[in-house]
Amino acid sequence: MNTSRHYRLSSIGQSTCRIGIDLGGSKIEGILMGPGATELARYRVATPRNDYRDTIDAIVGLTAKLRQGCTAEVKIGIGVPGSVSPRTGLIQNANSTWLIGRRLDRDLADALGGPVRLANDANCFALSEATDGAAENAHIVFGAILGTGYGGGIVVDGRLLDGPRGIAGELGHNPLPWATSEEYPGPQCWCGRKGCLETWVSGPGMASDHARTTGETLAAVEIAARAELGNEAARAILSRHADRLARALAHVVNIIDPDVIVLGGGLSQLSYLYEQLPKFMAPHIFAERAPIVIKPPKWGDASGVRGAARLWDLPERT
Repeated sequence: MNTSRHYRLSSIGQSTCRIGIDLGGSKIEGILMGPGATELARYRVATPRNDYRDTIDAIVGLTAKLRQGCTAEVKIGIGVPGSVSPRTGLIQNANSTWLIGRRLDRDLADALGGPVRLANDANCFALSEATDGAAENAHIVFGAILGTGYGGGIVVDGRLLDGPRGIAGELGHNPLPWATSEEYPGPQCWCGRKGCLETWVSGPGMASDHARTTGETLAAVEIAARAELGNEAARAILSRHADRLARALAHVVNIIDPDVIVLGGGLSQLSYLYEQLPKFMAPHIFAERAPIVIKPPKWGDASGVRGAARLWDLPERT
């Protein structure tokens, strides 16, 4: 028996506003979406790191501010790092570790005075871009988040695939494929393992690679800026990052063969990725040299929050 869960998108109700919340490792963003998926308001606050109760309070405050822009009924969807365990209802696998083991949906519903829907943040991103974004009308879409962490979501014919464990598309804690001797066993990950993809291809992963190589601490955006100015050490970091990400995405192609891959998160703004990834991926793909379509998100850093706002437009899980 097929126990996988899926969702299918339906149209937004005309008499209902949608609030989407994207709970990230460094920021919490909220959007008020009206009829026709129009954005009515958007706000952002810093994430209270390592404090569960303050995180809930921040979401409540952000939601209250967004509610002011709508007099109709409001439904609230929230994209979270990690996923909700279908068995226990508890948050699992979150790099925002203070959420792990918590019944976040229940605690937020109590704090907000009504039901909420939660989904993995990469799933929300993929749903948004497959619905009316860069991969609109594509058959199979893989959305990859490259930010504080690294994760993915899968949409097939408008259906968001989740799986019986709630982890479909979550590649961040798989090992780096085709690792070299210099890359093995890899950096220590917060999950307890070494060499997870998240430690290599996320923003902090790029920054750590630069620090190990040069002894200098820089954020990913600063490394990219130096590379643009011709700094050879920074260029080498970007090239290694693209090669590692290409190996990761080649695994995705070999398993689900998506029509379109859409990159999200802060690193999706790095233009070199769209030029280098297809050629770096090609030798690792077990097929003829068909074009590999990799796109930036149509909705930029609003993709995840727009996808969260759509969660109430999906039927109950089956």
